[in-house]
Amino acid sequence: MKKQRKKKTLAFKNAVAGYLFIAPFILGFILFMVVPLGQSLLMTFNDVVPMSDGTGFSMSWAGIKNYKDAFTVDPEFVPFLISEVTTMLINTPATLIFSFFIALLLNQNFKGRGAVRAIFFLPVILSSGVIVGVEYNNALLQDMKEVIADTNNEASITGVLESILVTSDSSPMSIMFGYVFNIINKVYDIAIASGIQIIMFLSALQTISPSMFEAAKIEGCTAWESFWKITFPMVSSMILVNVVYTVIDFFLKTDNTVMTKISEEVGKLNYGFSSAMAWVYFLCVIVILGIVSLIISKRVYYYE
Repeated sequence: MKKQRKKKTLAFKNAVAGYLFIAPFILGFILFMVVPLGQSLLMTFNDVVPMSDGTGFSMSWAGIKNYKDAFTVDPEFVPFLISEVTTMLINTPATLIFSFFIALLLNQNFKGRGAVRAIFFLPVILSSGVIVGVEYNNALLQDMKEVIADTNNEASITGVLESILVTSDSSPMSIMFGYVFNIINKVYDIAIASGIQIIMFLSALQTISPSMFEAAKIEGCTAWESFWKITFPMVSSMILVNVVYTVIDFFLKTDNTVMTKISEEVGKLNYGFSSAMAWVYFLCVIVILGIVSLIISKRVYYYE
């Protein structure tokens, strides 16, 4: 008798489909990224000198000298690193809250919903490709930015409120108001960086069955209770995805001071020193992602 083949479960089929989707990236990473990454890591432990004929470079072992220089000799790297991590800790929660709130609004039924969704996703298109170059090379935009920076913020309503509510002491209320006003001042950057997150949250919200809300309403559940008992748990897995995406997206921005610093050192042909800074930066990102993922994953609810 022929052996009967075991039926493949739905989870197995979904896993196979998932691996097929990421196979191009894995293949490309192995073929084009593994060797450069290994070479970059090797450079961090060497003094790299370009060859005079331009055919390559020579390396002489230097141990952890490049790492020591990054932390103890260079006066800019550590302050830049601390500044970027601090800004990330401020911008990431604000971006997630903003994108989740907008996704909740866009999930409602109203006229022109498709156009409004396109408007919120438009910054993703405008902040990519050639549009970025046009924006950075636009003299008018640069002049406007300088004028705004030179404007006295105390003349605005938010400036007056900030001067009243934010005091010089370190009380919890003053710190909270300072955080809020800092977010208000960065609302443009937050809105620009929220396009992908809005789409992800919106897709998660649309997977929630309307029957769950109908059953909750019949049982006397209020809208506030439905949000915390149904909506928020059902999209919690997407919160983890968006946190990872937002952190990585922030650290790879073109106006990132650490990235600019590394690029400047590469331009000076300090390959070993720039590679060491890049790997320190990479490890910081990995550690932050690991801590955040560990904390959030414990509260993620997966609906079967």
